[in-house]
Amino acid sequence: MKKLKFSLVFALFSFFSLAQQNAYSQQYAKYKMDIDVDATNFTYQGKQTLQYQNNSPDELRVAYFHLYWNAFKVGSMMDQRVAGQGVNADGRLSKRVGNTVISRLSEIPKNEEGAQNIRWIKQNGKDLKFEIQGTIMKVYLAEAIKPNSSTTFTMEWDAVIPMQIRRAGRNNREGIDMTMSQWYPKIAEYDYDGWATFDYIGREFHAPFSDYEVNIKIDKDYVIGAGGNLENPNDVKGYSKTAEVKPDIANKVNWKWTAKNILDFAWAADRDYTVESFPILDGPKVFLVYQKSEKTKHWEESKPYITKFFQLMNATFGRYKWPSYSFIQGGDGGMEYGMCTMILGEATSLEGLTGLMFHEGAHSWFQQMLATNESVRPWMDEGFTQYAEDFVSYRLFPPTEPKPNPFTDAIRAYINFTKSGKEEPAVWLADHHDNGTAYTYASYIKGEMFLVQLGYIVGEENLNRIMIKYYDDWAMKHPTERDFIHIAQQISGMDLKWFQHYWINTTKTIDYGIKNVKYDPESTTITLVNKGGVPMPIDFSILTKDKKVINYNIPSSLTRTWKSKDIYGPFKTLPYWAWTQQEYSFTIPYTKSQLSAMGIDFSQRLADVSPEDNYLEVK
Repeated sequence: MKKLKFSLVFALFSFFSLAQQNAYSQQYAKYKMDIDVDATNFTYQGKQTLQYQNNSPDELRVAYFHLYWNAFKVGSMMDQRVAGQGVNADGRLSKRVGNTVISRLSEIPKNEEGAQNIRWIKQNGKDLKFEIQGTIMKVYLAEAIKPNSSTTFTMEWDAVIPMQIRRAGRNNREGIDMTMSQWYPKIAEYDYDGWATFDYIGREFHAPFSDYEVNIKIDKDYVIGAGGNLENPNDVKGYSKTAEVKPDIANKVNWKWTAKNILDFAWAADRDYTVESFPILDGPKVFLVYQKSEKTKHWEESKPYITKFFQLMNATFGRYKWPSYSFIQGGDGGMEYGMCTMILGEATSLEGLTGLMFHEGAHSWFQQMLATNESVRPWMDEGFTQYAEDFVSYRLFPPTEPKPNPFTDAIRAYINFTKSGKEEPAVWLADHHDNGTAYTYASYIKGEMFLVQLGYIVGEENLNRIMIKYYDDWAMKHPTERDFIHIAQQISGMDLKWFQHYWINTTKTIDYGIKNVKYDPESTTITLVNKGGVPMPIDFSILTKDKKVINYNIPSSLTRTWKSKDIYGPFKTLPYWAWTQQEYSFTIPYTKSQLSAMGIDFSQRLADVSPEDNYLEVK
């Protein structure tokens, strides 16, 4: 009896220990920063107090901080990577000189190299030893941070704002003085997978959710745009008609910003910024911070589209969580941050500008609120964001020529790229793709296609339910692909692990076709063939002579069940198609004289790389 009791106690202990190990947790940080900017010399002095809460079950003996600006110098890992990639390098980081491609970072003048020089760092008042490893600072703790406990770091540093090469820096090509993104020593994320300490090579970021109190002292003539709440609009330039700017003896004013539960704090400063704002019903207050000119005339026109964007996103993907959002002219192209984005401001068309705004704004969902580690899973951020951008753009800027769905252009682009021989799996780490274009297609396009193909498999109504539940369960957390697939399987009742494996971990493609059609006196027998590497369920439709569309669904044996409905009309479910079976035949009760056309996927959602044999006109 005692032995039985001991075994039972041990089993219960093991169960609860395992449950504790597998329980989700996330870290929390609270920053208080005082920044003194020397705008003439593009430098600043920084002081920081950081309260860090260890909510993990692990004891932490070291901590890591990101020093992103250390990448913007000759000989950095970013410089080495660009030089090593040659013609495959990102065009924003490289340039062609004759027949040679060189890194733009190799030409940064010494006085314009980025730097974040740590003077000292302390933990609870005790000096700490640290070492700089490129864009990562490893800190040896004086006291281990035990599970469910907190510690306080203090530090001082000085920084040189780098030449504007990628996302941050001085004097960008549109004349913005300072783009201050990834600009401060930022503690790395720690989770079940350990510290997220990827070097900054030019692509993605990851961080714990944090609160910020940031005081920025800068020359009185500057206007600042930031992702946060300005606490003293009456003391600074640009935000209040009744402001009284009272500089100190150094001719500077102090900007007081706060933000809660965001991944980072970014800002930009320029003497020629205009600030405009407008509220959105059931949405955030939106700020436009830009240089007003003929070249930026579309910013004013964008306001009603921004309003509709947030309303559509709220209804489709979950409600935006924060009180404001700022579109700021600064940076190269576009890059998302907490409660704001830095974008280029000079656009040739309203649709071009708003498309960029839609994409960067949608990152508030699929990078900020649903904060996956995009260094590891860029397709879950960039791809889902691209899906949302196309979804919204299709509704706000309807195509002049009718399209069967919002994603036809992306599907066509993906199909064309598969024929280039350059495709790389989406599972690769963001900075580790060998080809910049291959990264774009793996992360943006295949990530978008992941949702398009999922909607084809489970039905669009189920996909809508999946996206909302994903938000409901994981907003303000750090989900992984396993969490997403778990929800997709719950909603659809299907096994979908195979789909994720094929689509994300491989470069295999979908390729189905009509192999044969046999017409009988009272029926027609159709034989389909799977010529590709990715097995899929198949939607097949016929068009009758009297213009009726009859739909059939052939479920895959891999899903273990079939979709119950789809927005493209009712359908009849046929027997399973085993994934090991190359050909599949079925008979329909229609004769040749009754048929006008037939084909695979009338909705044109299936990313079939050879769609030319998917349709047949009956003559």
